[in-house]
Amino acid sequence: MTSLHADAVRVLTGWTPVGDGQDELRRAYLAHLADRPDGMWRACPEGHITASALVVDPAGGRVLLTLHPKVGRWLQMGGHCEPGDGTLAAAALREAVEESGVEGLVLLPVDGRPGPVKLDRHLVRCAGKDRPENTHLDVQYVALAPAGARELISEESLDLRWFDWDGLPADTDRSVRDLVARARELV
Repeated sequence: MTSLHADAVRVLTGWTPVGDGQDELRRAYLAHLADRPDGMWRACPEGHITASALVVDPAGGRVLLTLHPKVGRWLQMGGHCEPGDGTLAAAALREAVEESGVEGLVLLPVDGRPGPVKLDRHLVRCAGKDRPENTHLDVQYVALAPAGARELISEESLDLRWFDWDGLPADTDRSVRDLVARARELV
């Protein structure tokens, strides 16, 4: 078991879910990790844990979303865990910085330390359009942007854009809307 795997078990075991279905997902994630020592990694065929972070500008009342090149939708920053990630929180923060280009992001403390705010399980073709779908077991955080934060598009995004809390694109999926609502409650 890697330290990242152990951290995921620790985080999910100690996390108090809020919202419909969140405790059921938490238990499913823990069962996945108990059954799969490789359950953190993209190569796990049954699915894998991913880490994401919604970038929030609390002073401006807005969120930064990326137009994801593979999915073609506006999403929070996030992706696969990597061997160099020591913790789930570190993976989420790394993904947020890499995909947003925003320096100085900090994860929102939950119960005094960076913690998840929501879980989301979804199917995605992370190996390409012609490959079978994989299950992403996403652990979602909130990353707070410093005042005056400026985004920088990377090769992992088609576009980056700030949206007001109530001004999300019309085709934004339910998962992202729920994450934005949860973040708004917390900040």
